[in-house]
Amino acid sequence: MNIVIIYDSSTGTTAKAAEAMGKTFEDQGHTCRVQSVVQADLADVLEADLICVGSWVKGLFIIRQHPTEGTMQFIEQLGDLSGKNAVVFCTYKLAIGSTLRQMAKALEGKGAKVVGQFKYRGPEPNNKFPSFAASLT
Repeated sequence: MNIVIIYDSSTGTTAKAAEAMGKTFEDQGHTCRVQSVVQADLADVLEADLICVGSWVKGLFIIRQHPTEGTMQFIEQLGDLSGKNAVVFCTYKLAIGSTLRQMAKALEGKGAKVVGQFKYRGPEPNNKFPSFAASLT
């Protein structure tokens, strides 16, 4: 399976989580490209069988959590994703609020089917991610 992971990272935590996700996918035999929202190649996204989009959580401690503007702008510039599967993920310190829901809704608005949502406290995917990645084949 051809997978692209796109992320927005401020301190490097979300980048590390995206890289760890990519390694998990590659260890399971998938082709995976990991790119920041700034470097993302829209052609790679449109060619992918699975699109993963991640953000760190912005907000005021435990209120008003949301994805970054960069993440939402990236999703906004995507074309038609009908027939594409997508995953959303976020890294956080205290709470995620509506972060995953907002990203999923935006991708679904582009026609994608969101097949997974993950939150990571820190740079490593949680123990549920490897079994999800394995379920894709």
